[in-house]
Amino acid sequence: MAMPQGRMPTPQGEALVAELRWVHDTIRRDLETVTWMAEEVGAGMPPQEALDTIQRLSTNGPLWHLRINCMRYCRFVHSHHRGETQWMFPALKRTNPALAPVVDKLNADHDRVSDQLDEVEAAADALFRGDTTANRERLAVALRSLATDLLAHLEYEEEQVFDTIRTWTHWPYMSQDLTP
Repeated sequence: MAMPQGRMPTPQGEALVAELRWVHDTIRRDLETVTWMAEEVGAGMPPQEALDTIQRLSTNGPLWHLRINCMRYCRFVHSHHRGETQWMFPALKRTNPALAPVVDKLNADHDRVSDQLDEVEAAADALFRGDTTANRERLAVALRSLATDLLAHLEYEEEQVFDTIRTWTHWPYMSQDLTP
């Protein structure tokens, strides 16, 4: 997506893009673990090891300690998407009205990913309560689905909105004036 007409990149906007890319790259890094887990669960990973791996996702990354001290990976992604939906997306529409259909798609992606995150948590809990082939397959499918859709969402978001964010001087929630 092109830069909004009459607006130029700012140093602050470039920093905002770098920050958002860092968050997305952290999510991507952990999605590599999620993809690996989907294969391992299907191959017979013990339920406790699967739960321990999911717990490590929530406690070992610096993002969870430094930014929001979130205890669950799924909760972090929920929080990240909630912030985008509440603050960033409305500001994108104000800054660049041509992004309205993009923002609508991103919001729909958030709803789908939210359901997938909930399913990962429920499937992991089901496997812990009962190590069955069906529970293993449920978790493997949930993890694969999350990884596929979340990676596609991150790529689309970056392709479509980074040029507009580059023109901003602050995150929209950091000012009384919500027009970046």
